[in-house]
Amino acid sequence: MNIHKLGWNSYFETAFNLLADGQLVPGRVVSEHKGMYRVQCAEGNFLAAISGKLRFQAEGREDLPAVGDWVGLRNRPGDEKAIINAILPRKSKFSRKKAGFATEEQIVASNVDTVFLVNAVNADFNLRRLERYLLLAWESGATPVILLSKTDLCPNIAEYINQAESIAPGVPVYAISAGKRLGLEQLSPYLGEGKTVALLGSSGVGKSTLANVLYGEDLLHVHAIREEDDKGRHTTTHRELIVLKDGGIIIDTPGMRELQLWNGEEGIQTSFNEIEELARSCRFNDCRHGIEPGCSVQAAILAGTLDKKRFKSYQKLQKELQYLAKKEKQKERQKRR
Repeated sequence: MNIHKLGWNSYFETAFNLLADGQLVPGRVVSEHKGMYRVQCAEGNFLAAISGKLRFQAEGREDLPAVGDWVGLRNRPGDEKAIINAILPRKSKFSRKKAGFATEEQIVASNVDTVFLVNAVNADFNLRRLERYLLLAWESGATPVILLSKTDLCPNIAEYINQAESIAPGVPVYAISAGKRLGLEQLSPYLGEGKTVALLGSSGVGKSTLANVLYGEDLLHVHAIREEDDKGRHTTTHRELIVLKDGGIIIDTPGMRELQLWNGEEGIQTSFNEIEELARSCRFNDCRHGIEPGCSVQAAILAGTLDKKRFKSYQKLQKELQYLAKKEKQKERQKRR
């Protein structure tokens, strides 16, 4: 395969040349299964393991390969297995806190140009959850795009579009139906050769259906959603990178109902820019936006120009980030000891 179709460009070529190892070839991680990786390169598709040195030097999950990573690969002629000796610097990475109590990063997808945030316009539509996705998408370094899916089943799609636009100023919002092939032409600019798109969203929103339609045949299994609450079952069980026949790359991901934050200081400033702007015009620099006099945030809520639920969401996400930062500091102190 021509590796430029996999997203190879001058950024990765420069980083690869710095390895100065003539025995390595560049490859991209397309899937991960229990510590083993499927890697695509110009020479073919290989099952790969990480080298002992790379594993030994890894201090955390971010030091190990993730789907979408470009790696330095050593493969032997005639052998279907290869060894990953190096991970090239990432242009972007979408991360969340790993589910559970441990403070660990889980990289969902890396080296992504655009994040498609897929949301079904049914009873499972949730603006607060979408705000979380947007925050982490901005933090990742990729460009977020909101896709409102299953619009063929919705008689009032304009209302959903207005709701999405109200919390995502400047972010493109597209109404689509993968099953009926409606609105998909709007996605063409994001799917050119070498461009990588990650599909993110809850179970049952139509990510796998969309991936199948864009590819042109059924690569991924799909399940029907539950009729009583419009919630879906996990169809995709692991992250997988798919090279489209007509150009472009898609990373399909499992549905995420629990989306805990992992870093987000820059993301929250971008996602809630209107609140950040209001806060800067408060009378007191340390205003907590409660009962303080001269609070521009509370004045906007009273005037109806700022949704109180959105402000509450902003406060909740800020507290989560502060708690996460505190846990990270404790972890660093323990590591130093």
